[in-house]
Amino acid sequence: MKKVLLSSLLAAGACAMFGACSDDSVTPPVGPTPSDICSYMTLSHSGWLLQKGNSYWIIGDDNIVTDVVDNPVGTFDGTNILDLATGGVVISNVNLANLQRCEANFNPGGESSSSVPVPNSGSSSSVVPGSSSDKSLSSSSAPNPASSSSDKPSQSSSSVVPTSSSIPASSAAESSSSGPELGPDGFPTIESYGPPPAEYTKDILSNGNKGWNSRYWDACKPHCSWISNGQEGKTDTTTQESYVKGMTTARNCNIHDVEVPTFTLGHAVQQYWYGFEGTNNACGNAKEKGVFTCTDMAPIAVNENLSYAYVAGPGSQTTCGKCFHLQYDGSFKDASANNAAKETHKALKGKHIVVMTSNIGHDVEVGQFDLMVPGGGVGAFDALSVQVNGKNVSWGAGFGGFLTECQSKHGYDNKLEVYQQCVKDMCDAAFGNAGFPNLLRGCHWFADWYMAADNPTYHWEEVECPQYLIDHYMTTINTTKDNRYKWHDDWSTYKKGDPLEEQECLTDEYPQGCKPN
Repeated sequence: MKKVLLSSLLAAGACAMFGACSDDSVTPPVGPTPSDICSYMTLSHSGWLLQKGNSYWIIGDDNIVTDVVDNPVGTFDGTNILDLATGGVVISNVNLANLQRCEANFNPGGESSSSVPVPNSGSSSSVVPGSSSDKSLSSSSAPNPASSSSDKPSQSSSSVVPTSSSIPASSAAESSSSGPELGPDGFPTIESYGPPPAEYTKDILSNGNKGWNSRYWDACKPHCSWISNGQEGKTDTTTQESYVKGMTTARNCNIHDVEVPTFTLGHAVQQYWYGFEGTNNACGNAKEKGVFTCTDMAPIAVNENLSYAYVAGPGSQTTCGKCFHLQYDGSFKDASANNAAKETHKALKGKHIVVMTSNIGHDVEVGQFDLMVPGGGVGAFDALSVQVNGKNVSWGAGFGGFLTECQSKHGYDNKLEVYQQCVKDMCDAAFGNAGFPNLLRGCHWFADWYMAADNPTYHWEEVECPQYLIDHYMTTINTTKDNRYKWHDDWSTYKKGDPLEEQECLTDEYPQGCKPN
């Protein structure tokens, strides 16, 4: 049920990190005329330039509307621009005859096909950062797929250890001379964190705050992986302190489940200007070259009565990195006198789960949390079938996933064991040989711990986050709101332990690096 945000660009100008302009805006270095705007956009297709406030969109010849870095944001019906997420009218009465034409300047399979100009620079030979013509930048050959020299990607020297009040000391793994036991993903095992705080399993069924779970796993780049430009629900990037307090950005991974940056220097880094840009979303045009949800964000059982998971929360209320304690009450969203709770809902009654918001669902209601669970449905924007490219894999219903298909097959009032076995059979078929054990684990969790419950209801309260969820949420790469990581169109070749390329726009005038606009 999660919707892709209308903006995947958080760059194209220093405004992205310093709050100088609105979301989706593009700020060229020296105030260009409208005819120059096309030069600052990443266009894999030709189309018509449309200005919306301080933002620029392209209406493609295929009627797909994209933003300044070629990610889809809407559609064109011949007259109106429609929101990609809701289908609602964003701009009405658009006349293409009154708009400027922009031609494609980018090859999705390689580097930009045209140079990015430097206005008023006095240079006639501007180059694209990272191209073979750019001698000022560091270069490296393609990573060796077999190389791996450390457990985690290299980090900047200015890494910050979070000191947020949201981190309860009682839930953190205790350090010892040998350190906590690590799992195959490089993080401490769930057992090494010790007993969970008692507040996570206290009875809250009479507190009056009721809600319900929907479910999905589209594998897209999490909403909370994008850096904020004053957008509601996102981490405040005004200062380094606010960035850390807000849990920085949510980790994201490449197609091979290796953590990569959530944002880098933008496409148009030049000697007079720089900006930051979110790494490409696999649910956009990037596909296998883009970034995905890290699979270790799948739900996990702490014990038979408590689990941890990630969710999309309501954009009108929830802030990225917040945590909530839910206790299930044995019923479901559409229960009535003629539609009683099923065995699955009753089997879940009394159990507890602590969830952390890593996504923002603009169609999610207050009190609802859209549970991230493999096999829960790929929704409207499917990157899972790109990441898990198995033959003849059935992903079930787009909204509802495996359980909804099992209900269609076995009816809506069958025995608990029937639904559990049906879901697990679909889990095994999809993830059993896919090479992503976390996805298989999370899918089985839905059947075995969550009791294959369909849209169950609960009571909820906000709580401090368990360290396990914090560790698997916070980026270990973009630990500061500033970085010099080099933009890449393709993250699929990055291997764990490979150094991350950094770049500086060094000049005699600015020997320490780029000058912000």
